Amino acid sequence: MKLFIEPVDVWLFRDGRPFDAGSDHRAASLFPPPPTVMQGAVRSYHLIVAGVDLRDAIAVRAAVGTAEDYRNLRLRGPFLARREEDRVRRYLPVPADALLEEAPATVNRQTAAPANEKEWQARPLRPEDLSARGILTSAPTPRLLWSEGGASKREAGWMDEDAVVKYLKGAPAKATPSAVLFKHESRIGLELDDSRRTATEHALYEVQFVRPAKDVGLDLEVEGLEDWPPTGMMQVGGERRAAYYGPSNSAPWPSFREGPDPLPARFKLLLATPACFAQGWQPATWSRFFDGSAELVAAALHRYEALGGYDLAKGEHKPSRRYVPAGSVYFFESNGRTRLRSDLLNDALTDWGAEIGFGQFLIGSW
Repeated sequence: MKLFIEPVDVWLFRDGRPFDAGSDHRAASLFPPPPTVMQGAVRSYHLIVAGVDLRDAIAVRAAVGTAEDYRNLRLRGPFLARREEDRVRRYLPVPADALLEEAPATVNRQTAAPANEKEWQARPLRPEDLSARGILTSAPTPRLLWSEGGASKREAGWMDEDAVVKYLKGAPAKATPSAVLFKHESRIGLELDDSRRTATEHALYEVQFVRPAKDVGLDLEVEGLEDWPPTGMMQVGGERRAAYYGPSNSAPWPSFREGPDPLPARFKLLLATPACFAQGWQPATWSRFFDGSAELVAAALHRYEALGGYDLAKGEHKPSRRYVPAGSVYFFESNGRTRLRSDLLNDALTDWGAEIGFGQFLIGSW
């Protein structure tokens, strides 16, 4: 199934910090949400569709597995997306190796930035630019690319999938301001004392919601769950906010199996969804993902994301893991005979969570 999921009102997708009483006063939102959120949402909805008794733990496991045993479930995404005239179009974060420049105002009012927002063009940063912009160390580690303008990247935000393909070929491409696609809304609340039916003193909290723009939602591919109605309502994210889903006509995800074979002598990998690696920002060995030689020579990384969640079945928080966020870029050199392994689980580049959508990537050259 290819689904396009839209909110009825606002959404809440919390980050990895606990938000129990007394643990923190502010719940921040991530958007798009991590794949763990969507695997929980689709599994829960499937139990309703299949008419499974939620009190029967054995029947639940037989129908959808567990929070760590996904059975046949496979997800790709979720991706921020917008329904446009021709199709549902995915958006990815501006790559971490991008240099941003102000672009001339667009004439396409559907995708134009608000009057008070700048419009940006992203240009790839090459490892050769390191002498002027990078961080050099004497340690035997890959070079780290660093481009100025972090605030600009947050403001520019996103690139649609066509712009990303153009960018990965080395050409400048348009970046779409975040404000065009969604906004954050903060709401203040008071903790209630049920025994006294009054507000608890010194227990003010803040929750950050996400309000997508019109026709903006999430694009998600689901495999392994069947017999869903073609359209319907489901609960997604914190506070079980309502969402409407229907079929998506987004373009097929570009599988690496259809890309260059073998890989170029100098290629780069752009993470399209977060990835979890054994050594934090990289796996213990890249040979797990490649057949042939592939030397990592540089990386451009966004700040890590800590993601956890809550296990409703066990009534406890899930372990928190650190992820390399979407938009991070890895630069490799090879002997021109290197290939990605044909047995990559769910065509993903990650040490954990490949089944449910982590570690999706795109390939470019440099």
